Amino acid sequence: MNRFRITIALIIACATSYATAAPSILSIKNSITDSAIVYPESFETDTQKMLKNWYLQNYTVLETDFSKNAAKGESDEVYIDRLSRIPTTIELPYNQIVRSYIDMYAQRRRQLVENMLGMSLYYFPIFEQALERNGLPLELRYLPIIESAMNPDAVSRAGATGLWQIMIPTARGLGLEINTLVDERRDPIASTEAAAAYLKQLYDMYNDWSLAIAAYNCGPGNVNKAIRRAGGDKPDFWSIYYFLPKETRGYVPAFIAANYIMTYYKEHGISPALARRPIITDSVHVNKRVHFNQISDVLNIPVEEIRVLNPQYRKDIIPGDTRPYSLVLPSMQVYSYIMSQDSILAHDAATYKRRTTVEPSSSESGEYTTKLVIKRHKVRRGETFSSIAKKYGVTINEIKSWNGIKRRTKTLARGKVLKIHTYERVAVPKKEEPDIDSSSNTYTQSEQPDTLANHIVKNDTEPAVENCDTTAAETIAQVEKPQPQKTTKKETKTTKRNNKPKIHTVKRGDNLYKISKKYPGMTVEKIKRANNLKSIDLQIGQKLKIPAN
Repeated sequence: MNRFRITIALIIACATSYATAAPSILSIKNSITDSAIVYPESFETDTQKMLKNWYLQNYTVLETDFSKNAAKGESDEVYIDRLSRIPTTIELPYNQIVRSYIDMYAQRRRQLVENMLGMSLYYFPIFEQALERNGLPLELRYLPIIESAMNPDAVSRAGATGLWQIMIPTARGLGLEINTLVDERRDPIASTEAAAAYLKQLYDMYNDWSLAIAAYNCGPGNVNKAIRRAGGDKPDFWSIYYFLPKETRGYVPAFIAANYIMTYYKEHGISPALARRPIITDSVHVNKRVHFNQISDVLNIPVEEIRVLNPQYRKDIIPGDTRPYSLVLPSMQVYSYIMSQDSILAHDAATYKRRTTVEPSSSESGEYTTKLVIKRHKVRRGETFSSIAKKYGVTINEIKSWNGIKRRTKTLARGKVLKIHTYERVAVPKKEEPDIDSSSNTYTQSEQPDTLANHIVKNDTEPAVENCDTTAAETIAQVEKPQPQKTTKKETKTTKRNNKPKIHTVKRGDNLYKISKKYPGMTVEKIKRANNLKSIDLQIGQKLKIPAN
């Protein structure tokens, strides 16, 4: 009996001790651990690819004064002290999970931090203005660090896009425009305004920044589900930690670590990318359809710079003919754009014009063909193989082949002249009916069938050479003299079968010119007209109707 009473007493004592030592929210946030941490996708960013970023190459330079000996980690006490001295209304607790993120930034991903410090020179003022207007803590400017590594073109595996990694349904609910030509999730200004409004809604919902930040990552539905499962009266991110999706568990710790490393990077010997020259921008409203290449050519601005400042335009086209759109340029170039707008719109207008109506061929017969020409393109500052290929509708390998350039070559020297094979539309004059001498049933000498009207242009002849300063080129044509032939019934049946259109499936390496060469008598323009194509761009697997001749 006494032994039984002692056992009961020990059980009660242990239960009382456990109840007394039951962890509170305050102790959980400082003692929580996790052996299966999932790092955000931004940690996977290719820093070598980031170094090729046009902005980092042209506007920043790495500072090298800081000691590299500070790359080792600090003690827990140092981290706790430094976090406590960051002035913010958002709670920044320290624990083993937070430390793992700090160590990741300070040691294994140091170059990523250097690059992001360089990008912050341009993006942070945009973030801070939007947060200030909405009355939000300025520390939220570090969210794009863990969301996208400060890359406006970042796209997650789930489809979230832009600096703030916004999904399409959320973006449209926040009033952002998304279509083939424009994606405002990539627009630093528009997306930041939308993200600030969304964060404000989430904070009003939870009245707790850790929960609002978690909900920004995984959605309010997942956070509410975690709160219900945790069963807490006063929910906190750390109290629902294990009930959240794995990807979200590390989101708040990563945010705390981003605040730490962007504040104390010097203490870890991380060299920031400093401004080599200031980038001061302004914007102008564009109410005409214009292509980046037109702006680049007339104002002599590298097209890469226009893309960096205007990442929301997905195809380098500003569709100002549908509604006014904003164009961001270096401030002095805005005045140049206003003064040169007519010249910009007129430059290479035939190439970039959007057809709203289709005019009939200028030839009376309505027949036309294409002729090959070789253009000479002088490489300008900032141009690449990719941008030149896109301009002429050819491939990079074709450009290298035409100019005897090795396939491994990646860069182009400014001023180099390249040969570009392309084609032009040619109207074929109407074939006139010759007068026949009824008495002799022969053609008169001046109206023989070998006149220019009956010449057949062969596209497989040697192409003409067109200088980049000329507007047209001569075509070396091979002339054949058609002979009148009688048509039999068998030939008539064959002709009817040939009058049926064929279907061509686009394969890798195909373009409209190559396809037209596979079908006798076919031209690029006939294929475009039969398929209502607005451009020469094709997709692998696309079905093209090849009309009968």
